[in-house]
Amino acid sequence: MSATTLHSSSVVIDDLTFAWPDGSPVLRHLRAAFSAGRTGLIGANGSGKSTLLRLIAHELTPSSGSITTSGSVGYLPQQLTLRTGTTLAELLGVRRQLDALRAIEAGDVAQRHFDELGDGWDVEARARAELGRIGLAGVDLDRVVGTLSGGETVLAALAGLRLADTAIVLLDEPTNNLDRQARHRLYDAISSWRGTLVVVSHDVTLLELMDETAELRSSGLSIYGGGYSAYREQVALEQQAAEQALRTAEQGLRTEQRQRVAAETALARRRRYARTDFENKRRPKIIMNQRKGEAQVSAGRLRGQLDAKVDQARRAVDERAELVRRDQRIRVDLPDPGVPAARHLAELHDGRGVIVVRGPERVAITGRNGIGKTRLVETLADPARAVGRTVHAVPRTDRVGYLPQVTDHLADHVSVLDTVRAAAPGVPPGDIRAALARFLLGADAVSRPVGSLSGGERFRVALARLLLASPPHQLLVLDEPTNDLDLDTRAQLVDALNDYHGGLVVVSHDDEFLAQLGIDTWVRLDDAGLTLSEPVRDR
Repeated sequence: MSATTLHSSSVVIDDLTFAWPDGSPVLRHLRAAFSAGRTGLIGANGSGKSTLLRLIAHELTPSSGSITTSGSVGYLPQQLTLRTGTTLAELLGVRRQLDALRAIEAGDVAQRHFDELGDGWDVEARARAELGRIGLAGVDLDRVVGTLSGGETVLAALAGLRLADTAIVLLDEPTNNLDRQARHRLYDAISSWRGTLVVVSHDVTLLELMDETAELRSSGLSIYGGGYSAYREQVALEQQAAEQALRTAEQGLRTEQRQRVAAETALARRRRYARTDFENKRRPKIIMNQRKGEAQVSAGRLRGQLDAKVDQARRAVDERAELVRRDQRIRVDLPDPGVPAARHLAELHDGRGVIVVRGPERVAITGRNGIGKTRLVETLADPARAVGRTVHAVPRTDRVGYLPQVTDHLADHVSVLDTVRAAAPGVPPGDIRAALARFLLGADAVSRPVGSLSGGERFRVALARLLLASPPHQLLVLDEPTNDLDLDTRAQLVDALNDYHGGLVVVSHDDEFLAQLGIDTWVRLDDAGLTLSEPVRDR
């Protein structure tokens, strides 16, 4: 990293190492710099992305190394823990200036009001303008956070950071749990962001807006130019070069090993000839012993040289192998649920009409947060919930599998194997173990209790329980399945679902995810009820 780059960087990370108080390591010897512009920070769940943001925000202290920031730092964590009575003006950071302005306008000319207000005579106008930019025009600044939606709260907090002209802004999964409308407002705000912005996200649409993409892996922190697609292209080129370098190194190792074998063969032949000469007494004994000693020294030296070359070639292979990614993907042959194309699997009712889900149809349900999408799909898994509801769903098969937003429906004390066997009681345990291995749940994981798993492992258990059910489900119902999934697990989910041949009903605000599933029917839920709509990516 050049001195010029360091000087122009807003965040400089120098040999950063961090471990929790119990000694658990999180980050090791990171070196990187974030400059002005938008940077997407990606990596597997558990890789330390959120921890790195907290370190940059100075909420945590490095175990060793340093982080240098130039300018003020603003940080929005995944969950904004605000008191419900906090006002919008407080969230924007203008409460005290606004109160001073109002006091002066009411005729109170105390000096403390002027000191508090400073040059901020236009504070209310600027606050309202910033709210307008994020789609909250006309919202009262005295309104309390408890009356805002989660998406509105995140957007307002973001507006406050921009209003304060915060130099460095850190966002941790800002689109989690935002509906599509709120997501697009946030995309618009980020597209025009000034200053340094570092965003942890698994939202591909958001990541495409970035100027740079930083990937956090166990091997370190690497920064690539461009958004997510550009990152993928660069990684693919890197991997092609790394795999070619590995093949070359492996060929070099084989060559050195062959030469080592050939040399050992030649030495053995030389020893055999020398032994024949000795036995036949062709030369004086003293000369024969002298030559034997010289040959042993020469052979030892040659072996040492050849062994050193083999070791060097083996180290080259190991070094090249470390650069080749071995990212695993779910690979599983799912049983065919045998759903005829005309088979009625479910009906969606709204009091005005009925939408029928047939055969291996893929249906996406969209709509703003709070409109009732979860309540709708819950009635497919539990028809008793439909009682008294205008908008509800009716299953027309008893083979419905449901994956809720969170995986707390899994019993923490039950082992992975027993959790999945409960959904497939007639399948031999050995077959379940083999299938779980294809869900990246190996022998060391299947006997562990579910409560001891990481978030990604727990999700794969829930997915395996759903997809390996026997008899197989004819209809799968998924509620916001990509919330809190890292990009690798998200890709694994897409792979698994694309191998499923039954009906699918999915609630999601993730346009990219829905596009990858090949949705056939789009249904929008709003205050009027259910409406067949065009694909959201085309709107």
